[in-house]
Amino acid sequence: MTLAYLPSPSQGVWHLGPVPIRAYALCIIAGIVVAIWLTQRRWKARGGDPDDVMDIALWAVPFGIVGGRLYHVITDPELYFLPGRDPIKAFYIWDGGLGIWGAVALGAVGAGIGCRRRGIKLLDFGDALAPGLVLAQAIGRWGNYFNQELYGRPTTLPWALLIDPAHRPVDTPTIGLYHPTFLYESVWCLAVAVLLLWVDRRFTVPRGKLFALYVAAYTLGRGAIEALRVDHANHFLGLRLNDWTSLIVLLAALTVLCWRSPRPSDHDDEHRSDRPQEDTATT
Repeated sequence: MTLAYLPSPSQGVWHLGPVPIRAYALCIIAGIVVAIWLTQRRWKARGGDPDDVMDIALWAVPFGIVGGRLYHVITDPELYFLPGRDPIKAFYIWDGGLGIWGAVALGAVGAGIGCRRRGIKLLDFGDALAPGLVLAQAIGRWGNYFNQELYGRPTTLPWALLIDPAHRPVDTPTIGLYHPTFLYESVWCLAVAVLLLWVDRRFTVPRGKLFALYVAAYTLGRGAIEALRVDHANHFLGLRLNDWTSLIVLLAALTVLCWRSPRPSDHDDEHRSDRPQEDTATT
């Protein structure tokens, strides 16, 4: 065993009387709070009303959580619906299992509803949201650390993660040290957030392309990290389903990035919404 390694937390759940306080949920909530805070600042800087962000979040967050869980259950149904399994556990989101692309896809539906109610263009809001969204992912990944899940292959690197016997793969029960893929993805997400903020400050980015850059940059890192993971996953043509999803989403994002903007007015400096200019006088 290597002399240096990262310990796993001794517990991931605390109780206030009968109420369980789960670290996984706290990490998700912390990520949402940070994303809302950063997006409010960015939306205000673009001439918008910060209250728009909270109103849209009330739609996007529940939709995103449902979408993330649906993606996980649909791509791994055998975890819940085979003989001997407990189907009710498909609803146990506190045990982990929120697929990012399901969360983004259905979260976009919720955001679209919120934007329509506020008279805001969804692409404009997506560009303001992108850095905060990937920052929320960086924070949320620490929930996997507390659940001791989604780690990678065995390793003896100094930053190997020690996994308790109860959480180890059944085929390597005597091996304790694994790649901390949650940490790799968290660091990658932080790097993507910095990249997006720098690009948005340095260049004039056409409408919708900052969000596309987020998608492309995240999937590039996710593909490499996915190759290290040893948790259960269904495969198709030799690749994990998440790899195929990432590849398809990456190609779509690159298409958007390479697509020529139809007209310069898509990147205006007023409010980036359908609202009249005078509606933003109080911001």
